[in-house]
Formats: sequence, structure tokens, C-alpha cells
Amino acid sequence: MEKTWGNGRLLYTFAPMSVLRRNTALQILFWGSFWVLVPVLLSGNWDDPERLLWRSAVVLTGIALVIGLNMEVLLPRLYFPKKWVAYVLSGLALVVVVVLLVDWNGAPWAEYFTRPGGAKGKGGHGGPGMNSMKYLGMAMPYFTALIGSTLFEIAGYANRKEKEATEFRNEKLEAELKFLKSQINPHFLFNALNNIYALTVIKSDQAPDNLLKLSGMLRYMLYECKADRVPLQKEIEYLRHFIDLNLLKDSRGLNVEVEVDESRPNLSIAPMLLIPFVENAFKHSKVEDLSKGWIKIHLKTEDNQILFRVQNSVPDSAYTKDQAGGIGLKNVRRQLELLYPGRHELKIEAGQEVFSVELRVFV
Repeated sequence: MEKTWGNGRLLYTFAPMSVLRRNTALQILFWGSFWVLVPVLLSGNWDDPERLLWRSAVVLTGIALVIGLNMEVLLPRLYFPKKWVAYVLSGLALVVVVVLLVDWNGAPWAEYFTRPGGAKGKGGHGGPGMNSMKYLGMAMPYFTALIGSTLFEIAGYANRKEKEATEFRNEKLEAELKFLKSQINPHFLFNALNNIYALTVIKSDQAPDNLLKLSGMLRYMLYECKADRVPLQKEIEYLRHFIDLNLLKDSRGLNVEVEVDESRPNLSIAPMLLIPFVENAFKHSKVEDLSKGWIKIHLKTEDNQILFRVQNSVPDSAYTKDQAGGIGLKNVRRQLELLYPGRHELKIEAGQEVFSVELRVFV
């Protein structure tokens, strides 16, 4: 399972726990080999193998402690949430504590760090300068392990973010292409053209106006939707044209109620975001049944959000006007996750008599 840190924002995504444990183990193995095996092999000092083994075990334990706490506590809790000062101080404190533990005279392993003759460490007890050099030498394995494991995890994090960004772009492009193609509903176009043709036959004054509406819808779908965001007014205009062309099928009028707040026309919104809900209502409500079918469409705006609600009647028996076209509410959810991650609320209620969809988008 993925987890996040950082004031509600996605600042750091954990790798799965198995991957995290594996990375930590690999880092311990690498730095342990570097600071334990390599010095042993290079020195060739095998006169006291027991002392050498215990010294190596203590150093390896210290390295494991530094790397484990760094990769599983300090990095996710401090570095990636951008608490860099706290991370640096905590990392230095961790190294200091480990060095002091290793150098602790009362520790069971103290005798293995004492040179023959009683001198402990490389610097013996010769003065402040020698003691400083001794502690710097003792800290070097743990400090390099800290820095090395940090760089390794940062590189892994950058690689994961790049992979996520690539996947996001690919998914977004695929969803957008599927979305745009699905909106050119052949059934809707066929009915709209037939209705407009009928108006021309009777020489109705409504024919040119409705033909312009259909032309405007096609232009919006094919050209203006290429932008990531469009003014809300453009989306509203498309919705109105779609509804008006659907109303042509019955000269007596259909039970369609539309209430749209156009007080903030310049709010930005992803194109073609609202139409699937309206299209879904016309497909499943059996609105042609003037006694029982109905649709209600409401849109309200605030300074930074859009509230869109669509309700429609549910026929007594299962009813779908056509199977062609339409993006489907499942795909709409995915589209919203890609375009408005963490900035939308979608509620769908399917009752026996009323189907209701409410979308709140924070722009």
C-alpha cells in the first residue's frame, strides 16, 4: 500500500514495504562490505581473528542502524516532506550517537577497539587534535553510509516520480482521445441531422439556427477541446446546444429543466467534462414519456468551484436509448482522477425512481 507524508499534499510516495526492505538490505550489504570486508582484506591483519571479527560485527551493526533509521524514518518523515534542516540535524545526531556507542568504554565490545598497550582507536589518548582525528575516522563509515543511502533513495524517488509522470501523460492522452471520440455519438448526430432536415422541409425559421448550433458543437469537439482548460462559458454553450437539439424530437416539448449560473463565465474547466452526465440522463431517463420522464440540470458556481447536478427519472423497466457513443460514468471517474486529483467530489445515487449525479470541481 502506498502512503503519503506532508500536510495533505503528495510529497513522498513510499515504495511497497517489500521494496523498501529490499533497498535497505542492499544498502546495508553494500556499505557493510565496503567498510568491513574491504579494509580487512587490504590490511591483511589476521593475527587476532576474534578481535577482527568482533570489530567488524560492531561496525556493521552501526552501519545497519544508520541506514535503517535513515531510509525508513528520517527520509520519509523529514527529508521528503521538505523539513531539510531537521533532517540534517537528525542525521548528524544519529551518526554522533552511533560513534559514541561504538567508542563507549563500558560497552562489551570496548576491548576489541583497544590496541595492544591500552591505546583505544587510531589516535590513542594524545591530545585534542588526535582525539578529533580519531572521532572523524570512526565517524567516516557511518557518515558515508548516511550520505550514500540518502543519495540512493533520492535517485530512486526521482526515478519513481519520472515513471509516474510518464504514466500520467500516457493515461491522460489515452483518456482524452477515448473521451473525445466517444462524444461524437453517431446516434445523436443522426437524430440531430434528421430533426434539422425536417425543419428545412417545412421551411421552419428554426432550421438555420439549429444547424449553427450543431456546427458549433462539432467545432468545439474537434478543435477547441485540444486545450487543457476552456472558459466555463464554452462548456455551458455546448451543453445548451446539446439540450436544444435533443428537444427538437418532440414539438410538444420535453420535461427538461435547466438552471445554469452564468455569473462566472471565465472560470476554467476541462473541456467536455460535464456533457457525459447530461448525455447519460437523455440515454436512460426515457424522457420521451411525457407523463413520467423528466430531467433536471443545475449548475452553480463560486469563486473557486463549480457544482453540477443532474437528476433524471428511472423508467419502470430497464431502458437505454442507444449503445453507441458516450463515455460512461466509470470512465468519467478516471478522467476526473487524472484532471482533478484531490480537487473534485463526485456523488452518484441510483434510486428506484431517481438517478442523481452531483459533481463538485475545485478550479
